[in-house]
Amino acid sequence: MDTKNLKLFLNLAESLHFGRASEMSHLSVSALSRNIMQLEDSLGVKLFERNNRSVTLTKAGKDFIHYADETINQWDIIRASLQENSHTLSGELSVYCSVTASYSFLYDILRNFRIKYPQIEIKLHTGDSEHALTKTLSGTEDITMGALPEKLPQGVVFQSIASSELLFIAPKENSALVYLANEQRPEQMRKNWQQIPMILSEQGIARKMANDWFSNIEVAPKIYAQVAGNEAIVTMVSLGFGIGIVPKIVLMNSPLRDTVSIVTPPQKLPDFNIGLFTLEKKLKNPLVQAFWQL
Repeated sequence: MDTKNLKLFLNLAESLHFGRASEMSHLSVSALSRNIMQLEDSLGVKLFERNNRSVTLTKAGKDFIHYADETINQWDIIRASLQENSHTLSGELSVYCSVTASYSFLYDILRNFRIKYPQIEIKLHTGDSEHALTKTLSGTEDITMGALPEKLPQGVVFQSIASSELLFIAPKENSALVYLANEQRPEQMRKNWQQIPMILSEQGIARKMANDWFSNIEVAPKIYAQVAGNEAIVTMVSLGFGIGIVPKIVLMNSPLRDTVSIVTPPQKLPDFNIGLFTLEKKLKNPLVQAFWQL
């Protein structure tokens, strides 16, 4: 059974951009377009509306997402279960994480998995860790890595693998900014933090913790920039644009770590829990279960 076109459809349905979907699929844009048109022809309906500027899902396309996801998942389950008698698992497993996580947390897991299951093909995709849950819920990735939210969405399971501090970092060359951020006297501290330019995550767990921290000290932060990806925060801080908040694991693995200073305001940010997400129903897939157990 060939599920290639279903996977291509899901990639395009997620990105709604032929260029990005073709990169995810390792195909040219023209080849991707041909495969999508073949799928539409076989169904007899249009799945996407596209013009020179945008790609959108039709109602049929939105309805088809569930079918495509379930079909791929069920195919993987039945194929893996039929292979169990041969004691050799094979197939494809997609994993999503940040660039930092790929060589800090995930490297040893993937190495051990590769040794134990050499015939399982790993598709590793990297990006902002804040998208991990979204990609899990959409079913576009089998396993993702990110920070544990306050409440897990229904149907999602989480396995903790590490925790990390959240750190305030300042440009090392800007001693005045470091001095302001290190102020310990409560009244002066609040005055200082009202004028310090902040570089924060656009969304996600780290952003919520930062918002709570500023609320606790009764300060409305002066936000210089909101960016996607912790690595980008380290870069902007190192260039002197302001003070940022990043996980310690990101800073320790950054090539720019020597260009910033860690500052220590009186109130520390809480640690956050890093781990793996998958859909509970995907654990029925022996390939996902093998990775999960390892």
